Amino acid sequence: MMIAAVGICFVALFLTVILLVRFCKRRLAAFHRAVTNRITIRFVGRLPGFGIVSSVGRKSGKLYRTPVNVFREPDRFLIALTYGPDSGWVKNVLAADGCELESRGVRYQLSSPIVIHDPSRRRFPPRVRVILRFIASYDFLQLQTSPNELVS
Repeated sequence: MMIAAVGICFVALFLTVILLVRFCKRRLAAFHRAVTNRITIRFVGRLPGFGIVSSVGRKSGKLYRTPVNVFREPDRFLIALTYGPDSGWVKNVLAADGCELESRGVRYQLSSPIVIHDPSRRRFPPRVRVILRFIASYDFLQLQTSPNELVS
């Protein structure tokens, strides 16, 4: 009985999070900027499937570090735009024509950013596709690795 109750609570929590991400993206993004990112920025750059994008503000000139979901392809990276292509960090990367990415403890210099709209999400792993479909995320940022991709 106790296990069933825990299972129901877990499902309810999962569905609540999915609905929040899907329908309240801007408010949830503001919460993540203010609270969650400050905590996760300390370790997320070392985890598989995650990274930290460092970009310079196009108006302020300030350095911003943003945790992201990132996937490696042979000569490029794909970043899921869970809050859409209108996020400030995405605009900064596009304006600067690149950024620095820390993923799995390695830093890369990336360039030639392109926002791609793909409802099939076919370039992401199957499990990730399911999550992206639940939160109605159809866009990703494609960035090329530079010949001197590693930053010291």
